[in-house]
Amino acid sequence: MVMAMTDAPIVTVIGGSGFVGRYIVQAMAREGWRVRVGCRRPHEAHFVRPYGVVGQVEPIQCNIRDDASIARIVAGAQVVINCVGVLFESGKNSFAATQAEGAARVARLAAAAGATRIVQISAIGADPESPSEYARSKAAGEAAVREAMANATILRPSIIFGTEDQFFNRFAKMARLMPVLPIVGGATRFQPVWVQDVAEATMRVATGGAQPGVYELGGPNIYTFRALIDMMLHAIRRRRLVIDMPFWMARLQGSMLGMLPDPPLTRDQVLLLERDNVVAEGARGFAELGIEPEAPEGIIDSYLYAYRPYGQYASLTESRRAQDQ
Repeated sequence: MVMAMTDAPIVTVIGGSGFVGRYIVQAMAREGWRVRVGCRRPHEAHFVRPYGVVGQVEPIQCNIRDDASIARIVAGAQVVINCVGVLFESGKNSFAATQAEGAARVARLAAAAGATRIVQISAIGADPESPSEYARSKAAGEAAVREAMANATILRPSIIFGTEDQFFNRFAKMARLMPVLPIVGGATRFQPVWVQDVAEATMRVATGGAQPGVYELGGPNIYTFRALIDMMLHAIRRRRLVIDMPFWMARLQGSMLGMLPDPPLTRDQVLLLERDNVVAEGARGFAELGIEPEAPEGIIDSYLYAYRPYGQYASLTESRRAQDQ
């Protein structure tokens, strides 16, 4: 098996230990690829090794802001996948440095190293004219990737959910502690997509199973932000008062909270919430990739149960109560 792995093609997944990246690593390993997992702290990413056989998956140090480390990790790779993204700016990890300049660096060095395919994980809403710096930097990254390699593939998912997500988990934690949940943009529409479906889509385009280009990835259903919060509350068996703040108030609050090390809300995020986050009409997506995406209703219970009043024993408690009635 070790000898077989030395003959396997190589894929480099930049940001492969992150929320989305780890699922892409698993998908590529299942297809028999040798996977280099690019991350800033490889000593904290040993959990990726069991995704494949011995020696198949290897975490390697790299920094998307550094030419030398990126050149080293893409050398000899047939496919390069960039999953790096930030939800808020912190120190040197600005939107421009990571999502625009970083994406450009990965694509330029991957193309120079002879990679045959590049996949860039972007986001629905990437727009050079957006008021949000996050969205503008995503668009700049896309443009740089396409300039470096004409047959690059850009994947634009809507909000991604899954066991380690920063959406349902974040609000479930708040609901466990707070009697009132403040939200912004309750009427804004989203098309949440399962992380496993995003990984499957990435694997298919990365291995040549689909035509290169731009794909917008949204789940089977569209929900308002408020509807997603209600779905989360139902999953964790809690009742909370949900208050939708007006955008002007949220922008002020986001400006102040944005100065925290791990801000619950930033002004840039408020600007994003002012626009719907759904697949554009006529855009290529899961259908063209031969994938039928899953809806969150059948999945979030599998990981949000930890936030229920009785945690993993909630179903037993509910069953006993039903018997006693």
